[in-house]
Amino acid sequence: MPILRVKEMRDMSSEARVKRLNELRTELLRLRTMVKAGGTVENPARIKELRKTIARILTIEHEEKLGLAEEKTKGKKKK
Repeated sequence: MPILRVKEMRDMSSEARVKRLNELRTELLRLRTMVKAGGTVENPARIKELRKTIARILTIEHEEKLGLAEEKTKGKKKK
C-alpha cells in the first residue's frame, strides 16, 4: 500500500507537499544510513516505497508548475 495516494497528494497544498517531501527524504536517508552501517531494516521494501512516493510528489509539483494538474483532474470521469 502506498504511503500517500495520488489523489491525496493532489488535494494537498503545495506547502504541505513540500513539508511531507522533506519528511519522506529524511526517513529515506535514515533507512539508507542504517543499511550502510550494516544494520538491519525492519521492512526493506519501505525504501523502494519511499523512493516512489518522493518521485510522485515531485511529479505532481512539476505538473502544477507547468499548469498540467488541472487537465489531469478534468479528464477523470466521476463515478
